[in-house]
Amino acid sequence: MAFYQFKREQIIPSSLNEIWNFISKPENLKKITPPYMGFEITNQPASEHIYPGMIIAYKVKPLPAYKTTWVTEITAVEKERYFIDEQRIGPYAMWHHEHHLKLHEKGVLMTDIVTYSPPLGFIGALANRLFIKHQLNQRV
Repeated sequence: MAFYQFKREQIIPSSLNEIWNFISKPENLKKITPPYMGFEITNQPASEHIYPGMIIAYKVKPLPAYKTTWVTEITAVEKERYFIDEQRIGPYAMWHHEHHLKLHEKGVLMTDIVTYSPPLGFIGALANRLFIKHQLNQRV
């Protein structure tokens, strides 16, 4: 099984509190997901803000003609510092996504680290080279 890690950093000219209040609300996931993914939450999260153990279910379209269910669990949260979501059901063999926030002189440094394994062995490794890495760079 192929295993990959993707890291992206960006500086957001805003306050830590504003960034946290935005990214910690499941309802805002659609706003930061590219429209071509067809993102739609399909369950009613139990809280307005994330917490460890929260389950979020949604439909996504990782390929143009393929819509699937993706279920993630929020496994760790430290307010205004980081949270981690992990796929429980979905298109990847494994998905672990860390979201880190840190004060920066120009606002907030947000670092995303995605550790993942595509499905289907060799075919998944080929798909990663051809388009998965590119898609992650656009949406994470």
